Amino acid sequence: MQPKSTTHDCKIAQLGHPILKTRAQEVESILSPDCQTLIKEMMATVEQAGGVGIAAPQIYQSLRIFIMCSKPNARYPNAPLMAPTAIINPEITGFSAELEKDWEGCLSVPSMRGFVPRHREITVRYTDQLGTLKTAVYEGFIARIFQHELDHLNGLTFVDRLDSNQDLVSESYWYQHYATKL
Repeated sequence: MQPKSTTHDCKIAQLGHPILKTRAQEVESILSPDCQTLIKEMMATVEQAGGVGIAAPQIYQSLRIFIMCSKPNARYPNAPLMAPTAIINPEITGFSAELEKDWEGCLSVPSMRGFVPRHREITVRYTDQLGTLKTAVYEGFIARIFQHELDHLNGLTFVDRLDSNQDLVSESYWYQHYATKL
């Protein structure tokens, strides 16, 4: 399946929309103009929304593409800086046994934060925007972003990863009680 053109002021799919529960399709023609346009639009959308990542299903495209673009911002003040990166047809090929719980938010789950367990370190394989196969090892916050966005491609949100409903709080409560301790 090929990407359909969107506009970068499009709305982001919200929790409950069926596209967020569906496994996204492999991207076949990465260098096609439609795919390259979709990547640019995803980068613009995540920038406008103040996120550190976004997956194609979040903008109503059931394709295995996400953007990672970690940087400190109001939502993640301690986020490390990384250049916006298109991750296409990703897979995790290895991971640490060690799990680490930390707070996550999501552009598709506004006003909520979850204390989510994730692998501390992961080894990954993906194709970049130029069609080059890449392998990488990510740890900490960057590994968390990768796992969070990959979940979107597999029809999951961070809510599906919570150990308990007690690990879900409103974002306003999170800012009052947890953000000040970062």
